[in-house]
Amino acid sequence: MTEKDKLGTSSGHPPPPQPQPFPPPQYGTFQGVSNFPPPITDPYPAIGFPQPVPPPGSDPSAPPPPYYPHGYQAFPGYAVAEGRPVRERRLGCCGIGCGWCLFIMGFFLAAIPWYVGAIIILFSRVDYREKPGYIACLIAAFVATIAILLGATNIADDW
Repeated sequence: MTEKDKLGTSSGHPPPPQPQPFPPPQYGTFQGVSNFPPPITDPYPAIGFPQPVPPPGSDPSAPPPPYYPHGYQAFPGYAVAEGRPVRERRLGCCGIGCGWCLFIMGFFLAAIPWYVGAIIILFSRVDYREKPGYIACLIAAFVATIAILLGATNIADDW
């Protein structure tokens, strides 16, 4: 090596940059196509509505929200029902209602309670909580009537 070559390398110039190796392959579902360039990231932040803000109360240096003397209103203009909740009377027959009680008893008493429940639902006003039991009685009475009619019309063979 000549003196000139030694001076050129030690003259304070950095050596030429080495080529960077390719990044390791990424494993995952959304890694893109290998021959498609990666998306260009925008150096400017998105501008528009809504802007992200921290939740209220997360910044201790922020002043507290103003006090509203009329209480919290979810929707302004709508009245909020306050006071004691309305109590409804208890249902009869151990709390299940008379309709369901008649429906269960109909399996043991030859379907007669089902007909009683059907008459009650057809000709009187009942509590909305007892209606499903009475409707079940009505349906069971209808099915029992069909079964009785089909059984009665079957001619028994006398041997």
